[in-house]
Amino acid sequence: MDAFFAAIEERDQASLRGLPIAVGADPRAGRGRGVVSTANYKAREYGIQSAMPISRAWRLSVAAKKQGKPEVVFLPVDMEKYAQASARVMSILRRFAPVVEQASIDEAYVDLSFAGSFTNAQQVCRNLKAAIQAEEHLTASVGIGPNKLVAKIASGAHKPDGLTVVTEEEAEEFLAALPVRAIPGIGPKTDAALARMGIGLVRDLKRLSRDELRAMLGKRGLDLYEKIRGRDESPVQEAYEVKSIGEQETFAQDTRDPNFMCERLTAMCEHIFRRLSTEGFTHFRTIVLTVRFADFETTSRSHTLAEHTNALSALQFEAMKLLMPFLDSRENPHHKLIRLLGVRVEKLQTTADA
Repeated sequence: MDAFFAAIEERDQASLRGLPIAVGADPRAGRGRGVVSTANYKAREYGIQSAMPISRAWRLSVAAKKQGKPEVVFLPVDMEKYAQASARVMSILRRFAPVVEQASIDEAYVDLSFAGSFTNAQQVCRNLKAAIQAEEHLTASVGIGPNKLVAKIASGAHKPDGLTVVTEEEAEEFLAALPVRAIPGIGPKTDAALARMGIGLVRDLKRLSRDELRAMLGKRGLDLYEKIRGRDESPVQEAYEVKSIGEQETFAQDTRDPNFMCERLTAMCEHIFRRLSTEGFTHFRTIVLTVRFADFETTSRSHTLAEHTNALSALQFEAMKLLMPFLDSRENPHHKLIRLLGVRVEKLQTTADA
């Protein structure tokens, strides 16, 4: 899906259409401390990207305004609404193909082998894109390839509202011209290390032998050797398992105020509990608390119940129990201020599983 969270907000609020939008933390006039979750394409023209600190996004908006451009509209995350839209989109996809693997809230793999040819697969994708547009008033960008790897990369080639076809014969050449960061699994550190070797494009990386990549990156190097040649044997699997549902909040000011933190943790638990049913779950068994201190040290603690439960009171009680040691010397011996709290539930269960 194209700029999914921002696109939903633009769809639902006519006054926002055509404006640059960033969904995420409150920027607090440049003093905000969270990040951007999603930026629409107008905001991306200003240099605003997902996971960017919200304070930097604010400064980019201010700079754009000084140039006579519209200010960015900053909106809070409404995960319940986005999850509901995601469920409807996934339902549309399942009308067009027998096997759909949901990869995230806004991304899925669709097995089109039943189509018999790339030409037929392209028509299927035109139809499903049209259905999403007609029913949800949202655009999707689709990549068609001989495997999941190539299809995923192709889906980003012509955003928004793109449809890119890469056949098996074209796959290696298609990848060769891309920056190495386009290959899943190559992060900033690996990218920087390769850049120091004069390797910026996939075609440059292909000059390294299998043994050289293994020496550099271990087992990951062997996997990368196959990926940069467009090879991927992973199947499309219908059973997508949501492993957890969670929330987190970066505070406007670092704090050790127990009343404030208990209030925010209670609110997060309530939101998670509502999302459980929205995303098709009824029970959970594990509660995980994440604490980030002012110096960015981050710690997680968890508790697994003896059996699954569907009680909000149990979630709130266990989350509070996990938090309490961070308010004294047990988990916070240096009495550091806390920057962020997060809570999530795992070992999820549906009524059918119970």
